[in-house]
Amino acid sequence: MIRPSSIPLGVYVPRRSPVHALPPTVKLVVLVGFVVLTSLAVTTWPRGLVALGAVVVGFAVARLPVRVVVRQLVAWWPVLVTVGVLSWWRGDAAEAVTTVLTLWASAAAASLLTLTTRVEEMMDSLDAALAPLSRPPLARLGVPVETVSLALSLTLRLIPRQVVTVSEVLDARKARGAERSVRALAVPVVVQTVTTARRVADALAARGVGD
Repeated sequence: MIRPSSIPLGVYVPRRSPVHALPPTVKLVVLVGFVVLTSLAVTTWPRGLVALGAVVVGFAVARLPVRVVVRQLVAWWPVLVTVGVLSWWRGDAAEAVTTVLTLWASAAAASLLTLTTRVEEMMDSLDAALAPLSRPPLARLGVPVETVSLALSLTLRLIPRQVVTVSEVLDARKARGAERSVRALAVPVVVQTVTTARRVADALAARGVGD
């Protein structure tokens, strides 16, 4: 069972490394490009291994502790196994493995970003990147730049937490002997997700965000 206390949920790990030194904007662009590229180019499982290997190299270059890397990679397995089984049921084994490797590489890349970038730096970079939208003539569009950057930052931070939620629900479902019940998985995940969203919303409201 994967417990929240055993995995750094998007917690910044300070290190002197080339990855940490990169501007947050560059890392965000690389992440988006990597996800798009893997989605389009990874059509076989060997390519999936290459994509995942590239992320592992990124972890190594970032000089992150081995235990942190292992936990980040292993944490996704409950979700990946579920997706793999569904893909296998709808297609074939090779396609399922390719899908799992593609998702695994993308998720691990997102974890690499959150582990090597402070929240404040990420939000400042997003604000700077979206700044043109707050100046004329684009300001007429009324895009809430600060809100958008906050939403993107929270999304990246909450992805690992959501993985742990699914993992815990899968363990609980197995303990109850309801491994094949979709309802036993979907309902608790939705409830816990909504609860987390409300807590985050309350915390943001208490700080005056969105006023």
